[in-house]
Amino acid sequence: MTEVARPLSGKVALVTGASSGIGEATAVALAEAGAAVAIGARRRDRLDALSAKLRDAGAGVLALDLDVTDEAACRDAVARTRQELGGLDVLVNNAGVMLLGTVVGADTEDWRRMVSTNVLGLMYMTHAAIDGMVEQGSGDVVNVSSVAGRTARRGAGVYNASKWAVNAFSESLRQEVTTAGVRVSLVEPGAVATELTDHITQPEAKAAIRETVAGMRPLQAEDIARAVLYVVSQPPHVAVNEVLVRPTDQER
Repeated sequence: MTEVARPLSGKVALVTGASSGIGEATAVALAEAGAAVAIGARRRDRLDALSAKLRDAGAGVLALDLDVTDEAACRDAVARTRQELGGLDVLVNNAGVMLLGTVVGADTEDWRRMVSTNVLGLMYMTHAAIDGMVEQGSGDVVNVSSVAGRTARRGAGVYNASKWAVNAFSESLRQEVTTAGVRVSLVEPGAVATELTDHITQPEAKAAIRETVAGMRPLQAEDIARAVLYVVSQPPHVAVNEVLVRPTDQER
């Protein structure tokens, strides 16, 4: 019996924020589907561990020291991916931070970190990759947003703003490049069991989100990775532009 080709065989993907959580799970899923994978993040030890895991499974891997808030580093990551893995077919903009907190009494450094990472970092990576995708007449840009890009909540104002920006940027870019064969998609998770909440600096906000999640069965990183894989595995004439994935137990 002839073995069925894996859906991403011969493709090259680049995943940001790949050292843990959704990014790590997505890199694994894309590699299992046949793609060579460039994995970018700031924590080199975790990248090295993931690289070894993927290589042991037979995948082509490139580990990239990548801080997406550094525009030059974003350009270099894309250039190295194309040079060392032979192209770039899928960009997954996953790097992000969720520094929840009220506007009153906020530490505005949290705001700068969220806008720099969630918005500008995503834009820098996309800018570095998009011209080549248009030139080759194909490619997927998958932006990991959030249900917070649809529904504003008290205590999440700036995080909400950053994700609404991602959604607006993605739709505008989609209209710009879709007839060139490049697909732009949003994957919007609800509550996911990752380390994002560990980095919240406002104690009340950290306690509130943990209390909320404690009352439900949260999504796992692998659930979102499957959504990303679904999006990028479609035939060329099919564009899945938006996927909202919430836990069954999450009301809003």
